[in-house]
Amino acid sequence: MLRLALLRHSFTEGNLKKRYIGVTDEPLCLKGISFLKEHYYPEAEHVFVSPLRRCVETARILYPHMPFHIVEELAECDFGDFENKNYQELSDNLDYQKWVDSGGTLPFPNGESRESFRWRSLKGFQRVVYFCMNKGAKSAAVVTHGGNIMSIMEEYAYPRRSYYQWHVDNGCGYVIELEEDLWKLNREEIHLMAKIPHIPSR
Repeated sequence: MLRLALLRHSFTEGNLKKRYIGVTDEPLCLKGISFLKEHYYPEAEHVFVSPLRRCVETARILYPHMPFHIVEELAECDFGDFENKNYQELSDNLDYQKWVDSGGTLPFPNGESRESFRWRSLKGFQRVVYFCMNKGAKSAAVVTHGGNIMSIMEEYAYPRRSYYQWHVDNGCGYVIELEEDLWKLNREEIHLMAKIPHIPSR
C-alpha cells in the first residue's frame, strides 16, 4: 500500500488577493510561510514538486532535509488572459463571463483548456505513482497546485465527486492510499481511454 499526501502550496500575495495565479511564478508571502510552520504535515520517503517557486518553497519548508523530484506536468494551469487577475478585475470581460457561465469548462482565452490541463496533471501523477512503486516506497508527498489536486481526485478518489467539489485551500491537501494491484488494473483502463479522441464538454 502506498500512502500519498497531495499538498497544495501555501499562500502567495496573489492568492490573498483572489487572483488567478497559474504560470505567474510568485514566491510565498509571509502569511504562507508562517502557516506552514504552524501546522503538521505527513512524513514522506519521497517528495515530488511542481517546478513553480511557490511549490518549491513550500517543499523546502515542509521537508527541509530531503531532496525532491521536480515534475513538470504538475505545474499549475495557464489561465491565459485571466492570469494574475481576480473576478473584480474581470467583471466586464465578456470572455470571462462566458467562462463562468460554462461552469469553468471552456478553455482559457490564450491559455490552457481544462481537459488538456487535466490529462497533463494525470500524466504527472502517474509518473509519481510508478516511481514510488518501482522503489518500493510506502509513503510520498506531492507539493503542487489546487487544480492539479482537483484533477487527480476527480479521476481516482472515492466516493466520486466532481472537479470543483475537490477544492483544497492553500497549505492543505488530501492523504490517499493506493493498492498496487488495483492501480495497475485501473491504469490499463485509463490507457485505453486515453486513445479515444476527446469529446469537448457541452
